[in-house]
Amino acid sequence: MSPSPLDRWITDDEVVALLGDEWARQTTTLQLIASENFASPAVLAAAGSILTNKYAEGYPGRRYYGGNQVVDEVEDLARRRLTALFGADHANVQPHSGANANVAVYEALLEPGDTILAMRLDQGGHLTHGSPASITSTFWRFVSYGVTPRSDDPAVPGEVIDFDNVRDLALAHRPRLIVAGATAYSRVIDPVPFREIADEVGAYLMFDSAHVAGLIAGGVHPSPVPYADVVTFTTHKTLRGPRGGAIVCREEHAKRIDSAVFPGQQGGPLEHVIAAKAVAFEEARQPAFADYAGRVVANARAFAAALEGQGFRLVSGGTENHMVLLDLRDFDGELTGKVAQEALDRAGITTNRNTIPDDPRSAFVTSGLRVGTAAETTAGLGEAEFAAVAGLMARALRGRDDEAVLTEVRRDVAALCAAHNPYQGFVG
Repeated sequence: MSPSPLDRWITDDEVVALLGDEWARQTTTLQLIASENFASPAVLAAAGSILTNKYAEGYPGRRYYGGNQVVDEVEDLARRRLTALFGADHANVQPHSGANANVAVYEALLEPGDTILAMRLDQGGHLTHGSPASITSTFWRFVSYGVTPRSDDPAVPGEVIDFDNVRDLALAHRPRLIVAGATAYSRVIDPVPFREIADEVGAYLMFDSAHVAGLIAGGVHPSPVPYADVVTFTTHKTLRGPRGGAIVCREEHAKRIDSAVFPGQQGGPLEHVIAAKAVAFEEARQPAFADYAGRVVANARAFAAALEGQGFRLVSGGTENHMVLLDLRDFDGELTGKVAQEALDRAGITTNRNTIPDDPRSAFVTSGLRVGTAAETTAGLGEAEFAAVAGLMARALRGRDDEAVLTEVRRDVAALCAAHNPYQGFVG
């Protein structure tokens, strides 16, 4: 495979070949993983910049090494842009990931053994919301809320956050912190009832907006910043920046949050990535980004409708964000999420298996599939193209045991990608 145009300075043939293969994979197959996006060439360039060389433990004006005059300006720029973007009092742009950001908040606001009320992993929550597999459950006591039962009545929404359950658990367990936010939930998460419940029991409120930060920045989802004590997010999903995390919070929590990130968790920050975050924050402040965020949601609705038309059941009955969670059992009772993901991979469609509420299968096998529209909306797909993608997915899954069918679908996918290359015309 020929090298990608981004990698002209690399002389290591093995690495160049692998990067070229990944360039080809990303630009000739469909990227439908809800937690992925295509960063702009400007973000990619900043992330690969000379700032990689600088060690900068501490914060601007309070470093433990010399020579940080420029990186202080870079990090201050990123913090100013982020607080302006979200209308927040304070920002920390150093977390290496969303998981790091979440754990830093717990460390800042809680004592070991304190109770946290958060969303169940098998109903949409994240590993850091109390999964036994996460270190978070070692240090804090988690109580989990869930979603309402499935409803077959269109007038009665099902599989949505059960705020009666949230309140009942909060009153019974008196958590020190309530976590709003999810990793596999396709509806708008209203911060107001969470704030009301937190106030009723005297708890802090943290809003994990990892998936919807770009939709909030683009004005198509309500901002949790006026309601939450702390908001965490990743910068690489709907926000379309480099891989990393960030935190915004009320001024009263700023010192504790900063101390929990450094030195509490991390050493030297990745200033090259922070520069890329600054670029992404400025991109997200432009009118074109608001248009992008709106198209992400419109595309997801069209995609969901087309998938339903192909026989898939939509968890919660639809979507209001960038994500569609599919229950595969109505489409094919024998089809698991694992098998579906692998078959779609062979057809050039990248997705991820996911548990659904009350899933009878294990988290490794699953009965669900999670798909998203953020990346391919960046690439230029519109509602008609996403409807076509739904048809391609159905064809591939119905013919999953026939390599000829998968080859035909992959050919159609490649043609669609050729017409919608996110880096079309880019010269490194």
